[in-house]
Amino acid sequence: METKVQVHIRKAGTQDVPAIAKVHVDSWRTSYVGIVATEFLVSLSYKESERMWRNGLASATNPVSLFVVERPVGSVVGFAAAGPEREHDAIYKGEIYALYLLQNCQRQGIGSALFRACVRELAYSGFSSLLVWVLKTNPARRFYEAMGGKVLREREIPIGNERLMEVAYGWADTRALVESSTSK
Repeated sequence: METKVQVHIRKAGTQDVPAIAKVHVDSWRTSYVGIVATEFLVSLSYKESERMWRNGLASATNPVSLFVVERPVGSVVGFAAAGPEREHDAIYKGEIYALYLLQNCQRQGIGSALFRACVRELAYSGFSSLLVWVLKTNPARRFYEAMGGKVLREREIPIGNERLMEVAYGWADTRALVESSTSK
């Protein structure tokens, strides 16, 4: 799968976990400045993130599809994770759990390509609806709105020593997204 810039999106494996952990921590440290407490961002650990993603890949109870975005030289610059919706929603059966890009790779069409890879994978797995949770004060919410997501609900979540609001965006029928991504 290709985007406007030269990148390659592929399914990730356990060999990609260290690179995914690095992108995860680095993207949080740049994207969430002013949104999440500095102390929390500083405390993020590559080792802990790696452990979390390794466990996620190994989980049999909540299967995760994990994708990475590579530049032609093979360096991972982003990733996304998707699978069954975790709270048994009556309408929204799939969920994108994470979609992160390094700051210098944002606003280049890479996120849209990664999002569509997740949508196709969810559709292939039988999920024609999906949702994604985003911090309410995160400007990246506009990305999900541009992708056609509708605000569904809000909830409060703990991050570090704070409680922050999160917003769910939903797509009740992803068929049009799947069709538009396979025609590209």
